[in-house]
Amino acid sequence: MKKVVIFPVLVTVLFLTACGGGKKEQALPNIVYILTDDMGYGDVSALNEHAAWKTPNMDRLASEGMVFTDAHSESAVCTPTRYGILTGRYSWRTRLKRGVLKGISEPLIEKGRMTVASLLKGHGYETVCIGKWHLGLGWQLVPGTKDSIDFTRPLTDTPIDHGFDHSYIIPASLDMPPYVYIEDDHVTAIPVKYTVSKVKYGWWRQGLTAPDFVHEQVLPHLTRQSIGFIEKHVKDHPDKPFFLYFAMPAPHTPILPTPEFQGKSHTNPYGDYVLEVDAMIGKVMQAVQEAGVGDNTIFIVTSDNGCSPQADYAELAKFGHNPSYIFRGTKSDIWEGGHRIPFIVRWPGTVAPGSRCSQTVCLNDLMATVAAITGAQLPENAGEDSYNILPLLKGGKEAVRPSLINHSINGSFALRKGPWKLEMCPGSGGWSHPKDKEARAMGLPDYQLYNLDQDIPETLNVVDKHPEMVKQMEEELKKQILDGRSTPGKPQPEVMPEKWPGRWWKVGKMK
Repeated sequence: MKKVVIFPVLVTVLFLTACGGGKKEQALPNIVYILTDDMGYGDVSALNEHAAWKTPNMDRLASEGMVFTDAHSESAVCTPTRYGILTGRYSWRTRLKRGVLKGISEPLIEKGRMTVASLLKGHGYETVCIGKWHLGLGWQLVPGTKDSIDFTRPLTDTPIDHGFDHSYIIPASLDMPPYVYIEDDHVTAIPVKYTVSKVKYGWWRQGLTAPDFVHEQVLPHLTRQSIGFIEKHVKDHPDKPFFLYFAMPAPHTPILPTPEFQGKSHTNPYGDYVLEVDAMIGKVMQAVQEAGVGDNTIFIVTSDNGCSPQADYAELAKFGHNPSYIFRGTKSDIWEGGHRIPFIVRWPGTVAPGSRCSQTVCLNDLMATVAAITGAQLPENAGEDSYNILPLLKGGKEAVRPSLINHSINGSFALRKGPWKLEMCPGSGGWSHPKDKEARAMGLPDYQLYNLDQDIPETLNVVDKHPEMVKQMEEELKKQILDGRSTPGKPQPEVMPEKWPGRWWKVGKMK
């Protein structure tokens, strides 16, 4: 038999290859967080057996990961939710007590406040924000004017001032001017005057628009930016983890599916736009896989609140489709349809494929969860309303969140505790009927109490049958508001003017 000789160099190469020593192994997972805009729970076919269309990419993500069936945005509208995602703190603890910011507004995230991005950056991540910001920006004015923006000057407060290494954003919603792209601290092109669109589904407010900003192309353009970042990062920093926060501007108004998707849902333009959103999610999923980092990437898809009435619920109902699924209400409302949202997580090797979790979670929980993943200890003044859901991702069955506070567009509160939900308003707290004023005229009680295990559509108000439960939940809600936090820890100060309008903070009048 011929004697085989293995030279020492070859032995070394084989040893290093077998042990992974030829390349430094990345210990921490990449994180891709895709936040859709105004997409309802019922718009994802993996969550809605009666959906009028199929969302193959989100369905695939669900089959390869975990679906949360009781996930919530902190608010029924977008700015507050975005603040909560990035800070782990309820937005109503800031100056924003109701509604959303305008396209041009002062920054909402306080200077020096820890964000998910700054936490991850401190643990070696490259952090990037792409898409809709809607948290206020530091615009500079033309000298000598009070409200005329100088678009040639750098912005003084952007995502890069809150922990992101790089950002490529639009200032607010796709229907709010100014219509510009902002890369890091400067606009990519100086805007000029533009007229408002007159299309039924494609309406947007009149305002300044940059020559490189085409409304119909914003979603695919931002998707390409996200893909380009992934490709470049993996090429340039293969051993460094990344955090991509991709905040899509769709399917929020203006509802503008590109020609490739027009008519594809066989319903209306909103359905077509949802399918385009799903396709763009699929492109980012593909980019992660082709970059070779799929097995070490946490991939999250969710929505900032429920679906907007602009989707035309009545028209969609003709096709048997309800964007809110079985839940009452829509975007803006205190009812479940306002803030119960799709939430899907894929994490190979940690999250069991095809799994479901019925525990209550909130988008605010990202902060405490990434802290747990990185081994970070949150300071007392960070993530005050964020709970670690890592045990649930690993298959745990025990609740991690003892309660949840939700907020409607008019500033009304709701406290969720187990199956019970106490709503501090007589009506929707939002745009749906009956609105609060209508509800009072109808003689409805000031509060609403529902047992969601028995009445998920929130049709039977049992507030008069459980006075002790109402009192207990009232006191807990008040304590969490006044403590400046809902998690265990030292009470924290918050922005609380002496006089909040009573209809928006009824609990503030309690002694």
